[in-house]
Amino acid sequence: MADTGEGDPLALDNQLCFSLYAASRALTGLYRELLDDLGLTYPQYLVMLVLWERGTLSVKELSQALHLDSGTLSPLLRRLEGAGLLIRERGAADERVVEVTATEEGTRLRARARDIPNRLLCAVDLPGDRVREVKGVLDRITRSVETAASGRAPRTPRD
Repeated sequence: MADTGEGDPLALDNQLCFSLYAASRALTGLYRELLDDLGLTYPQYLVMLVLWERGTLSVKELSQALHLDSGTLSPLLRRLEGAGLLIRERGAADERVVEVTATEEGTRLRARARDIPNRLLCAVDLPGDRVREVKGVLDRITRSVETAASGRAPRTPRD
């Protein structure tokens, strides 16, 4: 971490990663409450969001959209399929490709999930423009860290 002028660079309160971790845990906990009526976990909700938005996707495309490896994604898909919310089928053009599609029941669940984003935003207590700004910063952090992890040289921090 770059010197922020806030004293000890190893102090917990000076760690960007800890602030992100704590915020993520808090949001995930709130989602757990909000999603309980839908019978979904937070990761399952994310899978359904992508399917509702994009329709049928390959497992690979779904994995990329969610930044999840197939070892993490496969059990989620298995549970959602067991719950009758999606189906997995071999691709017609290439049987090596597994395609994922929301079922009618899975599609109907979207209407019940419609108010979840607003309920979450009310709890966050930030105006819409600040939410978009924070999301943009988080997206930039994700891209930067993924770039650095892929072996490309990270940029130096800006003042």
